[in-house]
Amino acid sequence: MSKSLAFAFALAGFAASAHAADLDVGSIKDPIPNGLTWNGVTLFGTIDIGYAYQNHGVPLGATYPQTLEYNIWSAKNASKAISTLDASALERSNVGLKIEEGIGGGWLAIGKVETSFNPLSGELSDGPASLLKNYGVPLANQTANGDSNRAGQAFNGEAYAGVSNETYGTLKFGRQQALQTDMLVTYDPQGAAYAFSLIGYSASLNGAGDTEAARWDNAVKYIYQYGPVHAAAEYTDGGADTGIFGGAYAFNLGGNYRGFSFDAVYQKERAVVSASAASATTLAGTISDNTSWSAQGKYTYDFGGGLKDEAAGPKLTIYGGYENISLADSSETVTPGSATLSGYILSSITSNAYTTDKVLQVFWTGAKYELPSGWSFTGAYYHADQNAYLSKGKSCANATLPTTGIKINANCSGGYDEGSFVVDYQYNKHFDVYAGLNYSTLNGGLSSGYLSDNQTTVATGLRLRF
Repeated sequence: MSKSLAFAFALAGFAASAHAADLDVGSIKDPIPNGLTWNGVTLFGTIDIGYAYQNHGVPLGATYPQTLEYNIWSAKNASKAISTLDASALERSNVGLKIEEGIGGGWLAIGKVETSFNPLSGELSDGPASLLKNYGVPLANQTANGDSNRAGQAFNGEAYAGVSNETYGTLKFGRQQALQTDMLVTYDPQGAAYAFSLIGYSASLNGAGDTEAARWDNAVKYIYQYGPVHAAAEYTDGGADTGIFGGAYAFNLGGNYRGFSFDAVYQKERAVVSASAASATTLAGTISDNTSWSAQGKYTYDFGGGLKDEAAGPKLTIYGGYENISLADSSETVTPGSATLSGYILSSITSNAYTTDKVLQVFWTGAKYELPSGWSFTGAYYHADQNAYLSKGKSCANATLPTTGIKINANCSGGYDEGSFVVDYQYNKHFDVYAGLNYSTLNGGLSSGYLSDNQTTVATGLRLRF
């Protein structure tokens, strides 16, 4: 186990031991009511493990945040049938501490630290490490790998502190999710499940085009609620070791009314890094200015109780959303030798990958039906389109066409489709079991350099929450 993971678990262990005196050992129904909380500090976590089969896949990656390449979106190396133990298919395995303590006058002091890990290997999530491990390895022989801003930090998720007041809102400082991440996860029918959702699997959508920007270091976020309407703003000045060199800002506006919920987000980032392996020890970075906006909504219909009015009834929630992402050449100069996340060095820089804007349009819809007995059934569909754009001054028209036997260039237009279905049984609030199916396919420029253009994933597992 890595030192940083041991450190994270040591903190979690402190919270658990501190709470031990407060456990209601006489309660058979729920011996740990309301979680592991002591003096305003709550220990939380998830362990999700299971088994998966893929018709076109690659072996597990010990540090890859998703552990397995669950859909074809970024799985250029997926080429062989895989049957394997897996992890974090339905929910990311993580552990953390959350702080909420009254400080008077209706104000709360709040904070959070969280890290994700692979429960099969004990390794902290570290996307750049997975890239370096596969440097120079032929695509067909690689293990699961990909870029991520979860880069082996002690707390690779959120790490922030702040204050909150029902009247004046919430203000937080530190490493935080981008507003686009907050909203896309909220309106994803599959709840950002790695194995069953494009939104969950690819944090590049949450980061306005690049996964490095799904969480912002050195960020300040303000959230305000007035009746059914809410708004938020977020800003970071970035930094040489953050994955966002030039800074970023975002705005959110939304509301809720009689089962309806709607949110819109605008997000702008300057000099964002998209990393790949340059050698066995250093990274190569494509630098871009990214802009995204999204609109999403959902409606929940409660069918009402059974024989007793107070009894819970079935619920049906319908989801839908759209995101538009534009990537352009960076307006700022980034010098090779600069560091990206967690000290990984960028030994080479590409700054002219988007002579004209690369535009991605993403659509999704789905529904979730929940029963009081603990059963739930979720189906979802995701679609993405890419335009044809100039890359390093070259157009798609200059590419060798597929009819010659050579795949089309990556800057040509292309499409992606994914359908998924999940059945889940919630035994209690701490434990559930699930099974699901995901089919994804891509074409055109989005499939450039891929060994396969489709993937079927069947995954089943169990999830323990505390």
